Amino acid sequence: MNIRRWSLGVLAAALFVPGLAACNSEAADSGTDKAAAAPAIPADPKEALLASTKEIGKGNFTFAITGGEFDGGGTVHMPSKSAEVKMKGGGGGEDFSMDLHLVFIDTDSWVKMEFGGPMADAIPGAKQMKGKYQHLDRSKVKDAKELEFDFADVDPAGSEALTKAVTDVKKTGEGTYSGTIDGTKATDSDVLDADVVKGLGDKAAALPFTAKLDAQGRLTEFAVQLPAAGDAKAQNVTVTYADYGTATAVQKPPADKVVEASAQVYEMFKN
Repeated sequence: MNIRRWSLGVLAAALFVPGLAACNSEAADSGTDKAAAAPAIPADPKEALLASTKEIGKGNFTFAITGGEFDGGGTVHMPSKSAEVKMKGGGGGEDFSMDLHLVFIDTDSWVKMEFGGPMADAIPGAKQMKGKYQHLDRSKVKDAKELEFDFADVDPAGSEALTKAVTDVKKTGEGTYSGTIDGTKATDSDVLDADVVKGLGDKAAALPFTAKLDAQGRLTEFAVQLPAAGDAKAQNVTVTYADYGTATAVQKPPADKVVEASAQVYEMFKN
């Protein structure tokens, strides 16, 4: 799943798809037990950041991503092999906006899309999609990576790639760090995908970042400062994590809100 690809390219695809003729939770440990079991945070700042993403790999957390063309977040819950992602893009006076809700439970998945703005009526089948979850045929999403979730790689933001790309870092306070990353080495992250890095040019090699860890050394925030480049304005892209070990299972959409996905849905997300 590539979150940052849910950008203006996907919004545009929604308008130009073929056929457009006219425009269950685990219990948390007690505070005492957590304190006793808390691992030692490495003194070296780089090592501390590298170690901070290990808990993400266990697949039991909530997350949020802000600052890109799409903002949102979701839940990953490996005990039930379920996940969900909610993203929102456009709006704020723009001609077109889109809200997405993706639900993944084992090998099943659903997507709900809500379109807004003056141009929404130009999208084929938009009215029929409203309020409905489209049940996805997995054999048809192989060319639509944004509609898949890999339970073998459960971090939607790719923070491990970000920490591995750190080139300079210092500890600035209790659990806080700052430095630079080489964005050209972090294109596996959805915070800095290949298209974003290409647009930044030489600036991508030294991007400022800040990070926060909790008392147990787990990553709670990673923020990258993207400079202005071309038509793109400067912005901060931030991923946050919470509810380690205490996220809840994602539920299936209500049966009366589910329809089989149309061909137009798959076309919107083709790579």
